[in-house]
Amino acid sequence: MATTVTTAGRPADRESTAWTGLVEWVKAHKRWSAYAGVILLIAAGLFGWSLLSSRTAERSASRQLEQGRLALDSKNYPLAASVLSQVVENYSGTRAADEGIILLAQVRLAQGQTQQAIDVLQRYAPKADKPFRAQSYGLLGAAYENAARPKDAAGAYQLAAEEAPYPFLRAQFLSDVGRAWLAAGDTAKALVAYQTIAQKLDSTSAAGEANVRIGELTKRVSTGRK
Repeated sequence: MATTVTTAGRPADRESTAWTGLVEWVKAHKRWSAYAGVILLIAAGLFGWSLLSSRTAERSASRQLEQGRLALDSKNYPLAASVLSQVVENYSGTRAADEGIILLAQVRLAQGQTQQAIDVLQRYAPKADKPFRAQSYGLLGAAYENAARPKDAAGAYQLAAEEAPYPFLRAQFLSDVGRAWLAAGDTAKALVAYQTIAQKLDSTSAAGEANVRIGELTKRVSTGRK
């Protein structure tokens, strides 16, 4: 009678051999094993400490941000500027700091400190996280308008429109683009902005105004007026 040879036990044998080899290596290299264990413990401790510190910083930043927001809402601009500047400086990298920059720019504009708002937003907008990019470019456009720089305003509003996450917001920024180009005396570019709203964002509330502007500007272009 033939004898059947199976290999079912071989994987287990190999695992057992590998485990035994590891145990033997650890026994033979106790010092290095101890070093490795210490390093792992330190790494785990640092990770835990970093996570805890990050959460603590975010909570502290959020509390200060709310104080700054309340000061802005109550029109206490000096206090708002002071608190928000601390949030931006002390908690860089947190979501609260990103919101703080937006609010700080609003404070500067409310105080009539247009150039300071422009300086803040020029540095921040290009590297802003996605949720804040459209808003930061939109504020930069408003700051440029306050500074009587309509061409720069149109460019900033255009970037805000491109970054806008919702159709209604994109339409609003494009409407701002059209207004800025009109202020700059460029009817053709203003017309392009309004036509984009009418053709691609016709379901938004800005479409009605865009159609009115298109009618006005088309007549202006046909008569040779800017």
